[in-house]
Amino acid sequence: MLPVLLLGAALASLSPAKAAAGDCGDAAALVQQAYPNARKSADGTSFTLEPHTSITSTFTESEAPFGLVCKIWPAHVDLLLVAVPLIDSANGDHLHVGDIELLVVDRNTRRVRQRLLQPGLMTDDAIVIEKVEFETGRYALAPNVSAFGLRIEMAHHSLTAPFTGTDLRLYALTGDTLRVVLDGLVVAGSGGDSDGSCAGYFHSSQVSLAISPARHHGYHDHGYHDITAIERSNTDNPSPDHNGECQSHPGKPAKRTYWMRYDGSRYAVPAALKVMGL
Repeated sequence: MLPVLLLGAALASLSPAKAAAGDCGDAAALVQQAYPNARKSADGTSFTLEPHTSITSTFTESEAPFGLVCKIWPAHVDLLLVAVPLIDSANGDHLHVGDIELLVVDRNTRRVRQRLLQPGLMTDDAIVIEKVEFETGRYALAPNVSAFGLRIEMAHHSLTAPFTGTDLRLYALTGDTLRVVLDGLVVAGSGGDSDGSCAGYFHSSQVSLAISPARHHGYHDHGYHDITAIERSNTDNPSPDHNGECQSHPGKPAKRTYWMRYDGSRYAVPAALKVMGL
């Protein structure tokens, strides 16, 4: 029996705030406003950018994870957060190759106030992207500095070597600049090896985040709060019993705490919690 994995990164006791399907409003119009040179498809559900980049869908749910993702930012209710997958139509050997552009949009005028291109975040292969969503828990990093998160879930569905992983990036709006303050923190994952029927070894983990009272590196005479990451992990060694029934044999749960300190530019991600390749 594969251990149950709860995917998530919660801030203190808050649950992740998920993107609502209706937050985009008229998604096609939103795209046209943000990308005035984009060519719209006949049905208005996709766009082409030069030279071979496409916004494959303006649907927010049915075409996930490659459609637009929008979320009203509770910390700034006049702003709309938009994640736009930009897919390379000449993608070579990969299943998908692409970037994500993050937009901060004025909800009243629909004008793009800030934008930030994140190269490569929509590239997958055997391990496929399954979901992209905003995380808008109360990330109060410093006085007058709030952050939001972007979560990307990936999976490799295999009977013998299953894998899931969710990574989190945090973005802060400081003045007129949108910037990355935490890049590639693994907040959940599972994997293992199996004979395809029962026997094997499996592991899972999830990470919760909390804002620490401690502050470091001044920002207008105020430091950024440290972030505490608590990782809880489990293992299981299932095997068939004498009747051939598959039985779970869980190991002792483990807990580990990490402290992430702002270095004046970003939070340093612990090596054990870094996204592979970073």
